[in-house]
Amino acid sequence: MEPRWLDETEMRAWVAFLDTSNLLLRRIDQQLREDGGLTQPQYELLTRLAEAPQRRLRMAELADLLVTSRSGLTYQVTQLEKLGLVHRQAFQDDDRGVLATLTEDGLDALRRAAPGHVRVVRENLVDLLSHEQLLALGDALDVARAHLRTTQRRD
Repeated sequence: MEPRWLDETEMRAWVAFLDTSNLLLRRIDQQLREDGGLTQPQYELLTRLAEAPQRRLRMAELADLLVTSRSGLTYQVTQLEKLGLVHRQAFQDDDRGVLATLTEDGLDALRRAAPGHVRVVRENLVDLLSHEQLLALGDALDVARAHLRTTQRRD
């Protein structure tokens, strides 16, 4: 079966998405390293923990939220644990489960890095688009994300 090649409009949208994502993530990573000594994945991990009840999540749940492998998450948590930003502990009544908990130092690191992070996101994406464009972008990406999350669970 012959592939259904992208037409000019589809290719323009795809390349714009790739370039924008890569360029923005590179800027975010640079800002986070400068302001907080964190990588973008580490910042996202700390953010997810900060938003969780009691600032902790099971490692398996955290891996799903971050869309990363469990071994990749273990590596990141180990690095953050060495810095005193995250603490791991066994889940009560379940020896197989491990909880990752954001420490006070982790919350402080997040607070130091967050203002610059928001500035970079605003300057390079949010403030460049109109309210209508942001709504359309959010709606479009919600469709793709929902599809990918659904098919990820089946794979």
